[in-house]
Amino acid sequence: MFSRRTDVLTVTPWMAPIVWEGTFDRAVIDNAYKPLNLTIATTVFAVGKYTRFLRDFLSTAEQHYMVGLKVHYYIFTDQPSQFHNRWGPEVLDTLVAAIHPWFYYLDREHFTYERRPSSKAYIPVGQGDFYYMGAVFGGRVEDVHKLTKTCREHLEEDKKLDLEAVWQEESHLNWYLLHNKPSKLLSPEYLWDDLKGHRPVEIKVIRFSAIIKNKGEVRENV
Repeated sequence: MFSRRTDVLTVTPWMAPIVWEGTFDRAVIDNAYKPLNLTIATTVFAVGKYTRFLRDFLSTAEQHYMVGLKVHYYIFTDQPSQFHNRWGPEVLDTLVAAIHPWFYYLDREHFTYERRPSSKAYIPVGQGDFYYMGAVFGGRVEDVHKLTKTCREHLEEDKKLDLEAVWQEESHLNWYLLHNKPSKLLSPEYLWDDLKGHRPVEIKVIRFSAIIKNKGEVRENV
């Protein structure tokens, strides 16, 4: 499945692959997964002012996301990020997380983990593998259910103490993935941030990017 790239990290210390352009053969991957007749469940949360991004998200997903496979979208909304390139079955595995595009080249002492011991998201200095972006995670139903259930319980325990982790749900996700290693990691190609501007040479293709938005306008806690 994986070929060699020497300019980026392609495997974690616990031997989970990190998916970059040039580390997989598209035809081999597609031919392996299509006969399995898989159904991909994709959950999208779009509430309040975030509903304005739904149309572009779904239209670009139809062009690039799991093309050729059966996909069910579950839209949670009270009423656009842009796919740009292929998001195929090379991303599928037991428990999958995305490396944050602002931290993938930094050492862990620069990660913005929750550092207060009183929080359930606490990660001490000197610990940590990668900094994961909270916008995307996935895997088998039972594994994702365990992740979300644990993070919700931890959020509620913090709330009882009148605590909010530094990056809210993302902080709790990082705690969970430190203690429950993902079986596959997605490189920043799969979740880029347009605010970074110039694309570094190691990013061969941008598959999905978060659009530049006014966080103060769309987020209540900013």
